[in-house]
Amino acid sequence: MSRIKDKIIEIEKFLEELETIIPNSIEEYSSSLEKKAACERYIEKIVESATDLSFLIIKAKKFRIPQDDADAFSILLENKIIDDKIAASLKNAKGMRNIIAHQYGKVDDEIVFHSITEEIVDDMNAFLDSIEKADINQ
Repeated sequence: MSRIKDKIIEIEKFLEELETIIPNSIEEYSSSLEKKAACERYIEKIVESATDLSFLIIKAKKFRIPQDDADAFSILLENKIIDDKIAASLKNAKGMRNIIAHQYGKVDDEIVFHSITEEIVDDMNAFLDSIEKADINQ
């Protein structure tokens, strides 16, 4: 199960690093190409790691095989590893990650800034707490 633990540590590290670079305001975020690029990259890394972690848990627990990344979060919900709120947050984060990574349309700075200042850290910590409470590493 050390791959699961390693992935948890990776997510925690990315979250800590993101928190050190988050701008103080939407104006600072919008006007700094470097801050925007760095924050967007951290969102990608965090969400990809959360998706990887979901797949590792599914494999370790021998749950059904997911049809896609979003289905992995549904499987964790079905098996009571996470609750509805966390599942929805993870699916939303995955959607944002896809918009950023694949440049589907214009990336909305206000939405990304809101996510990095109000959502992603709390959502990912809730996800990690749920995994810890489910005692996946045993």
